[in-house]
Amino acid sequence: MWNFAVAVFLVELYGNSLLLTAVYGLVVAGSVLLLGAIIGDWVDRNPRLKVAQTSLLVQNSCVILCGILLMVVFQFKEQLVELYNGWILTTCYILVITIANIANLASTATSITIQRDWVVVVAGQDSSSLADMNATVRIIDQLTNILAPMLVGQIMAFGSHFVGCGFISGWNLCSMCLEYALLWKVYQKTPALATKSGQKEPQQELKQLGPQKDVEDGQSPEESSQPLMNEATVATKPDSTKQRGCCYQATEPLRTLKAGWVAYYNQNIFFAGMSLAFLYMTVLGFDCITTGYAYTQGLNGSILSLLMGASAVSGICGTVAFTWVRKKCGLIRTGFISGMAQLACLMLCVVSVFAPGSPFDLSVSPFQDLYTHLIGEKALPEAEHSLPSVLIGVNATTTAAPAEEMPPLQSYMSVSLLFAGVIAARVGLWSFDLTVTQLIQENVIESERGVINGVQNSMNYLLDLLHFIMVILAPNPEAFGLLVIISVSFVAMGHIMYFGFAFKSLGSRLFLCCSPEQKVETVESPSLPTTV
Repeated sequence: MWNFAVAVFLVELYGNSLLLTAVYGLVVAGSVLLLGAIIGDWVDRNPRLKVAQTSLLVQNSCVILCGILLMVVFQFKEQLVELYNGWILTTCYILVITIANIANLASTATSITIQRDWVVVVAGQDSSSLADMNATVRIIDQLTNILAPMLVGQIMAFGSHFVGCGFISGWNLCSMCLEYALLWKVYQKTPALATKSGQKEPQQELKQLGPQKDVEDGQSPEESSQPLMNEATVATKPDSTKQRGCCYQATEPLRTLKAGWVAYYNQNIFFAGMSLAFLYMTVLGFDCITTGYAYTQGLNGSILSLLMGASAVSGICGTVAFTWVRKKCGLIRTGFISGMAQLACLMLCVVSVFAPGSPFDLSVSPFQDLYTHLIGEKALPEAEHSLPSVLIGVNATTTAAPAEEMPPLQSYMSVSLLFAGVIAARVGLWSFDLTVTQLIQENVIESERGVINGVQNSMNYLLDLLHFIMVILAPNPEAFGLLVIISVSFVAMGHIMYFGFAFKSLGSRLFLCCSPEQKVETVESPSLPTTV
């Protein structure tokens, strides 16, 4: 609910502009980029239950505090504008973005420890069980993405933003207790979670996951995962920290950051991880940018919540497709097929840029809205006629004759094609995401899971940061079509990188429709009984 509502809140607070939402996204992406490896290292160094407890408490507490602060801003916005020439209101904006950013960092830690570590331990040694469990976790995630936006969207549509903030704060207070109880139950039913395998032989991890991955994808032992940190490296860790002065401790986060990125670069799944990261350089997702753009095109919170629900349904279809295609074609081929499906659907978004009703207009400066807020309205004369035409869904050049006004259905054709492409592409997107997720799970030793996944999150947010910078430089709706074209180009480059990884791993066998190795895996790798 918070991920959906924060975009609408920021757009509403800043006069229907995407600038504040882009700044928020920039801060979030920059923070995870800098701290991802450090957060992952913290996850590796601490007991699993402690990590889950701490991240859960921090995340929910920050959301509650942020919701209360937004309630105050919505209730007294006019008075805050008049105090100290608006500096009090600006301070509130900064506090909201800062607290929301802390909540996102805690959410990153939760995601790493639960979805990248706990799931692997619960699944045991069975690769098929791990794939099914990943899919189940993703389906649960998508179901919440259906129900939560629909609920909070209707509350904001028929109530107010003030009521929506209060409801989200109250919900997080109650759900925090339930989340903790569920995590505790899983922890109690899975004794292996109590043992952190940082001191365990890394070769033991390779024996668990390496052979099954090799059999499934038809790879030779030479092509299997070769983790950067071997037994000798792990054994020498205590000796490297004998002398710890103040300078050593002060620079320890920097060394952790460097070691994490070097370890990630040396993983054999490096290009697969990079391909996933390139998919984040896009405005074609249900994030604050896309929802903010739709908001400027006349779609209210109720319609946006329904569209987000449809997107979640599409994501569930992609999750189900992942499990089916993986059994038929193997894990690596599943990623290749998913990528092609996603690219095909995104062509609708490219068409929407040139469809009737699109505000795309390169004659209007992409930096117009930025100049308007930083310098003033008279910085660019053409700014006077662009926004009114966009708000009614008509091209900025058609303002002369009232008789030429487009009918409502035609004016919504562009935004309809845009969201149709975005929603349909979620099938391939989520299937591809699950593919790369399992490749990382099966090819990274347990003692490095946190830091490698932390760096993967940093790579994701690095490309995410670039797309927020694009929006900050060109936040006006007329330039959104250009951002769409750039986004599709980056998605294509990401899948080209994955194709290189897949072809290097499988060679010409990549183009086989079915994987004969799957039968071998079924016979020789019986599933272990699950504990949950």
